[in-house]
Amino acid sequence: MNLPNKLTVLRVFMIPFFVWFTLVDLVPGYSRYLAVLIFIAASLTDFLDGKIARKYNLVTNFGKFMDPLADKLLVCAALICLVAERLLPAWMAIVIISREFIISGFRLVASDNGVVIAASYWGKFKTTFQMLMIIVLLLEPEGTLGLIGQILTWAALILTVVSLVDYLIKNKHVILEGNI
Repeated sequence: MNLPNKLTVLRVFMIPFFVWFTLVDLVPGYSRYLAVLIFIAASLTDFLDGKIARKYNLVTNFGKFMDPLADKLLVCAALICLVAERLLPAWMAIVIISREFIISGFRLVASDNGVVIAASYWGKFKTTFQMLMIIVLLLEPEGTLGLIGQILTWAALILTVVSLVDYLIKNKHVILEGNI
């Protein structure tokens, strides 16, 4: 198993610890900060594994499958924790998670038909804003950072919808040509 794949697997193993420190105050007053550090570290592995895989030509089928799955598991776990902590409305989490299922399903079926659909810049912006939103909401749900968190929340939600629409429009030929 190469380094990018090990980083992806590490990200998956970090998720339960992130959830645990988010939902249980194991270290009174500091658990939330530990959760944020774990989330940041996991998010950085997402950046690093792709960069290393492309730079050193270490792209594998395992990585192609597990990297996006690990990303979605991390973000979905975080969104569910934010809902449980009443830091994010459930309907917003449902919209964001639904987009992930729609895109993943579409990509899977397209892939089965030999069609490769690359990630778009909108999707990358969406992911960045989602991760920033999660970090800020966990750090300080109220006050100045809380306001920034709300702005990031709405930006992430809007980018989620925009990236979905962009994705579907750019790839409508796959549906219209009957490749799916």
